[in-house]
Amino acid sequence: MTTPPSAFAPTMRAARCTDYTPNNDYDAVLSVVDDQHTPNLQTDKPPAGFTHPMLVRVLSVSLAPGDARVMSGKTRELQGPPSLPYTPGGDVCGVVVAVPDEENGKKCRFMVGDRIAARFMNKPMGMLAEYALVNTDVCDVVPPNISSDQAAALVSSGAVAVILADAINEGDRVLILGAGGGVGSHLCQLVRLRGASYVVAVGRDTERLKQKPLCCDDAVDYTQSNPFDTKEWKEDPFDVVFDLGSGGWPALLNQSSRKSSIVKPSSKGGKFLTLTPDTPLFEAHSIWKILKIFLFPALWRAIYTRVGFSRSYLPKYSYKMALPSSSDVVTRTLALAAEEKLVPVIDCSGPFPFTTEGVRDAFRLQSSYHAKGKVVIKVADV
Repeated sequence: MTTPPSAFAPTMRAARCTDYTPNNDYDAVLSVVDDQHTPNLQTDKPPAGFTHPMLVRVLSVSLAPGDARVMSGKTRELQGPPSLPYTPGGDVCGVVVAVPDEENGKKCRFMVGDRIAARFMNKPMGMLAEYALVNTDVCDVVPPNISSDQAAALVSSGAVAVILADAINEGDRVLILGAGGGVGSHLCQLVRLRGASYVVAVGRDTERLKQKPLCCDDAVDYTQSNPFDTKEWKEDPFDVVFDLGSGGWPALLNQSSRKSSIVKPSSKGGKFLTLTPDTPLFEAHSIWKILKIFLFPALWRAIYTRVGFSRSYLPKYSYKMALPSSSDVVTRTLALAAEEKLVPVIDCSGPFPFTTEGVRDAFRLQSSYHAKGKVVIKVADV
């Protein structure tokens, strides 16, 4: 049953962005206000792509690269909010306070009082507030032994890591580029769980990458040495390379030859998987530009590394573009954490407080591309 609108105050605290900031000047555009309209499940139009919305009292929100990219305005025609100002934040943990009415004889699978984790749909926005509408299609109940901060950290980045780790076979040698961030900090754990025999992480804090919970066998500081030109790995190449930091494929082509490479060729089962285009910072104001950045290069690389002579010296290229529009992978991810097989990793600077300065500091860290784990903002206690 839907909670009546009278149960909530008409206004709430929310983070609001008043304009785009391509130079990450968050002091100029980002603040927490006290008079934002509280969402109403019965009268408010749900965000684009939300087929089954419900209302939650927000406990924690985690940031991702998409949050900073939306606020930069560099993809505003495609990812921007319907209007300014807008409330940022896409990945959330909260308590259900209102569920949709029964539809076609089917009740909502969640109940008022459930503590849930939900990821964003289509555009990462709307969650960094005291109340938010979430899509029931991409969320699940949080097990009691997982904190709200941890659940928010896992629901998107942890889920991506779970999907990527499915590419691992028992005994694989694995290299993870950009291993220190939100996805990488969880992927390091999951590839070992899947049976990888040797895991090397590339990132700036090499000691952290070798310590618990990441526990990589070795780590390389990319500012000090070039992992693509390591003689040891050319003699005993990796089975799988994950590029989470961007630019890995061009670097691989520059350093590889038909006689030696740090990763096995496609003909011998070698794989190269990435989440990013060749540069982490890009600007795109049209569908055509997005296709040129994302689809065309990925499609061409996927083809020529699977057929023809390139298979003999290049790994199979795969671009993982999006999470599925269902809750299955969220359920898997939360279950792994509940079983203590996956440890949620939050940057030690956080969780950040839900204040103007706290939110600005969180976005500064996220846009620096040097967060060690997930950037989380604590909005409220349970």
